[in-house]
Amino acid sequence: MRGEAEEKSLLLINDDINTFDHVIRSLVEVCGHDEIQAEQCALLTHHKGGCVVKLGDAAVLENMCRKLKQLNLDTVII
Repeated sequence: MRGEAEEKSLLLINDDINTFDHVIRSLVEVCGHDEIQAEQCALLTHHKGGCVVKLGDAAVLENMCRKLKQLNLDTVII
């Protein structure tokens, strides 16, 4: 594995501000989720406090993280 980019996770963190519809639309727009996947992530985030919404290369996830933050979603890369 040496020399390969390490896969990272983009974690969406629950908040009391955003609506389910906004979260779902944002995940579809930024992460390329379909409606069902985005809805499941929104529900998991709401009930569990957070949900990994994307796995991948750190640079790609950083861009998605920035875009989701611009949409007022609380995200972090782990």
